[in-house]
Amino acid sequence: MKFREIPTAALVLGVNVTDHDLTFRGLSDALQDNITPYIALLEAKDCPGIKNLMQKLMGQLMNCDIDVDSLEDEDCVQVSQNRIRCSMSSLISWYESVTKKTDSETPSKKRNSSSRHWQSPPVIVIFKDMESFTTKVLQDFIVISSQHIRELPLVLIFGIATSPMIIHRLLPHSVSSLLCIELFQSLSCKEHLSTIIDKLLLTPRFPFKLGEKVLQVLINIFLYHDFSVQNFIKGFQLCIVEHFYSQPLSVLCCQLVDVKKRVYSLSHGQCENIRRLPSFRRYVEKQESGKQVALLTNDSFLKEETEKLLEDLHVYHENYVSILRCLHVFTSSLPKYPLGKQIRELHCACLETRVWETEEYESSLQLARMLNKTDLVTMLQQCVEILMSSSGKEFDKTVEKLKEFLTQFQNLEVAEASQERDVSVSSQKELQKKTDLYHLQKTLLELKESRRSKKLTKFEMLRFEVVDYIDSLVRKYLVPADHRTLHEIMYFNAATVLRGHLNAAPRTALHTALNNPHWYLKAFSTVVMAAEEPNADAASSDQVDDTIHARFIRAVSELELLGFIKPSKQKTDHVARLTWGGC
Repeated sequence: MKFREIPTAALVLGVNVTDHDLTFRGLSDALQDNITPYIALLEAKDCPGIKNLMQKLMGQLMNCDIDVDSLEDEDCVQVSQNRIRCSMSSLISWYESVTKKTDSETPSKKRNSSSRHWQSPPVIVIFKDMESFTTKVLQDFIVISSQHIRELPLVLIFGIATSPMIIHRLLPHSVSSLLCIELFQSLSCKEHLSTIIDKLLLTPRFPFKLGEKVLQVLINIFLYHDFSVQNFIKGFQLCIVEHFYSQPLSVLCCQLVDVKKRVYSLSHGQCENIRRLPSFRRYVEKQESGKQVALLTNDSFLKEETEKLLEDLHVYHENYVSILRCLHVFTSSLPKYPLGKQIRELHCACLETRVWETEEYESSLQLARMLNKTDLVTMLQQCVEILMSSSGKEFDKTVEKLKEFLTQFQNLEVAEASQERDVSVSSQKELQKKTDLYHLQKTLLELKESRRSKKLTKFEMLRFEVVDYIDSLVRKYLVPADHRTLHEIMYFNAATVLRGHLNAAPRTALHTALNNPHWYLKAFSTVVMAAEEPNADAASSDQVDDTIHARFIRAVSELELLGFIKPSKQKTDHVARLTWGGC
């Protein structure tokens, strides 16, 4: 690093701006724990000029303490920003005073402090939204800071949402040359989303699941609106709240060890709720008449059967996740990704319908039957690892079968090599025997015909066998969740309710509110009076103040101009009430 250069980290976080606060908060905490206690986070809205930036910077730095142990001292260094002049010289003086105080501490305190922080801790300034800062503010601050870098060890962190090239667009070369820039690229928000889905949904650890339509709503909002992982998590939390609030049988959405206890504590009313579930009705219709009567009349028998069905549902989840991952291993590397590149796309397809009945699945099988030996062996090895790490107890024979396929592929390599040598030698000998033109042409035609009507090689037959075996696992374990009995207990499927909560519809809300304008005028008056005169009793009089009445009419007119509401002649008395109050 050259003289007067400021160490700078360019942190590219992506366009999911709503997640940046959480990232910077975590980064700030990590730096405070391990490197330095002197950290300032600056936003463009608080720093329209260099003076405002210095005020904000010094205000944040001077309110932080040197060490946790120094809180006991009476002369703790806490300087009010109103008492000093906000300049770089004042900041340097403050830094020298706090570092001297740290050096003069007792050896035990100094040892505890240095174990967490550097001996000469730098001052870290984080620009959370660099693109939003004005060019002049950044230039002035960098130029001033570079002139005092020896007295004040400053480190800059630029939060960038778009591209690192924004640094060179905002700063001229004379200023950017004062920065020693190191680029850091965070993971994309799509990768974070895949991690969340993998840890929360594609695991048997948590019994609560999202239905296909609900998951699609959350993913669409993420992909087409904000790219916010934080908002996706909030939507997922809303689904949990809504499911446990609206589904009376959600008490059975629990870990497998708690199922028996909760099932046998069900009341008669809750047993009736189970009998009303559509999936349970379909299950009852498939049973013989005697068992049907017992399920519909005997609560004890119903509880025993419910316990078995819930245990089957937990086993289904364990097997589903493992086979889904195995299928994804095969489909994620196929050309054009017929079933999607991400596992979430494959998961949605399996939840929606029997995936093996779709055209995309058929085309995936056709492409899988053309895989080369190296890719096929690698995929089988990955599947073996997935199934061996699975908690499912039904995959022992499956693992043995896949290992058997791997052994056959290894044996094929030796057999095919020797067979090819024998064929090439025999064909050469045949050609050498027939020297005349007639026999030579006849031999070539026979070779050509044999190639056309060539039978499948051992490798091709084995490849077909592997793909067919994977297909049989898919048909057995990837049955859609809504085909399972009692799936309503664990799956949240109210996509319309979720969409109503997450997708704002101001036009509908305003129409509903203005359905009775006179009532809404009184409510508007009550709110305004309560805000302006907290002690006044606005509800004591039916007479609305003329000023408030005029403000309300103007607000309604502006809403009509913006297109949120429209006039109607169906209820003319509403117009009179709106205009003349309580007439």
